[in-house]
Amino acid sequence: MEWLGAWAVNCRSSPQYGKLDIMTSAGQTEDLRERLRELVVFEGDLAHFDVSDSPPHPAELFLRWLEEAIEARVREPHAMTLSTVDPEGRPTSRVLILKGLGDGRWEFASSRRSRKGKELQDNSWAALSFYWSELGRQVRIRGRVLEAGADRSADDFLARSTGARAEALAGTQSEVLSDSSDLEEALCEARELIERDPGVVDEQWTVYGLVADEVEFWQAHPERRHVRLRYLLRDGSWERVQLWP
Repeated sequence: MEWLGAWAVNCRSSPQYGKLDIMTSAGQTEDLRERLRELVVFEGDLAHFDVSDSPPHPAELFLRWLEEAIEARVREPHAMTLSTVDPEGRPTSRVLILKGLGDGRWEFASSRRSRKGKELQDNSWAALSFYWSELGRQVRIRGRVLEAGADRSADDFLARSTGARAEALAGTQSEVLSDSSDLEEALCEARELIERDPGVVDEQWTVYGLVADEVEFWQAHPERRHVRLRYLLRDGSWERVQLWP
């Protein structure tokens, strides 16, 4: 990893980065630590959370919070982080879009060829997290992921934009791209295919649903008296308990 050390030194001396030392061979510098400490958190009018008013099912509370995030004009309130694990138990996270919430399933979509698709095929346990900074709210969800079926997946695929469908049909997601011209050529062919057959569907496109067995709602407080409410599924019923911050 000699090139990484050289890159770090060059970054430190480059005018592009100003006063911020990016990295040294020993890790982050004290300058970076200080700048991170100075960043403001939990600023503005944060939302209020009264746990005594929480509904019996976590999906109900989630929908309430999501609606409030939309009304507060939170940017991309449906964006969520999905975490999966590979066969060695090493986690991977990425941000994608919530497709819906039905039958207690938080839905998202991807190709089975993707990294997440392959990892879910090997291990269907996963986690989701939402963060709405403007409201100081976070939702963490854990459970098993199930496929919604071919019909539901096809409907979702056809509801996507032409560009999104072309991207899915163009190649194998997450594989190495040796030449960017290969992508352009594949996208062109995919668009032509869609023009010839508007109903064409990528057979690998899949709608997934995470069936939760644990959901935690977290409300920030400026003085760190954060409010945490955890729902835990036991014997088919949801138990609610408040947690220490």
